[in-house]
Amino acid sequence: MNSTLLAVALSLVSAAAYACAAVAQERLASRVSGDGFLRLLGSGAWWSSVGLNASAALLHVAALKYGPLTLVQPLGALTLVAAVPLGARLAGRRVTPPEWRGTGLTLIGLGALLLAASGPAPDDTLTLTEALAVAGTTVAVIGVLSRPGTRPGLRHATASGFASGVASALTQTVTVAATDRSGPLLSPQVIVVAVLVAAFAVGGLALSQTAYRGGLGAPLAVVTLANPVAAAAIGLALLGERLQGGVAGLFLAAGGAAIAAYGVVALTKSPRAETHTEAPPELSPEDFLPSVPSQAEPVALHVR
Repeated sequence: MNSTLLAVALSLVSAAAYACAAVAQERLASRVSGDGFLRLLGSGAWWSSVGLNASAALLHVAALKYGPLTLVQPLGALTLVAAVPLGARLAGRRVTPPEWRGTGLTLIGLGALLLAASGPAPDDTLTLTEALAVAGTTVAVIGVLSRPGTRPGLRHATASGFASGVASALTQTVTVAATDRSGPLLSPQVIVVAVLVAAFAVGGLALSQTAYRGGLGAPLAVVTLANPVAAAAIGLALLGERLQGGVAGLFLAAGGAAIAAYGVVALTKSPRAETHTEAPPELSPEDFLPSVPSQAEPVALHVR
């Protein structure tokens, strides 16, 4: 199996794991209110879903070792595609025709992106200066988007997508540099960039949680789309990644991105039923298990 196929395979498994973790976390989060996040920290079920999310992240890191950012990062949209039937199952309903249409459009768009972005395994990394410059610029942009006084919503969702995308770009630098046998395993570059990865990953999660307080549909689409945009921009501008096919490849990638974006937005417009607002007294590991409720209840999807 060549590096491109291996990167795609790892990305597919990672997306499926992210989808399962996302649906489980949102299922639990929908049952708490107020200081709900603190209650979730005391739930073994929530930590189980966090472990699944961490496994998905490790698979994503492995994919970044074998494939360029312009290939691996857009495949993250498959998380939403996988989460649609799973979310529908837990909500006790069938996937609707518009949702199938959105899934098909997303897959078609990603297929076009794969043709244009397929390239050799990455061998270039960000220098320490470049990594710090990217981190500083991203922090400044996030500060503007999430400045105090702004209502949670699309600005926080955009900031979350940028933070996660930059974290993936920096992760690729750590992975390639750490596995390069020509240098020390724990060089200053690897250590500093690894710390930045952790900071942006945690920041992206916190920002997404804030964004979803104002609703889930539009913020979810923005997070899903801003993530690969930020990562691909770094890959093209600083890591020497190139689209295949010259000008034709550029148009193919642009068209694929537009179709995939339309599909992702369509997927976020899932049917909503009555919302149960009362939280149960306690959360237990049994809450983590899928079940079919007696009446349909909405399942919110959270995508990394």
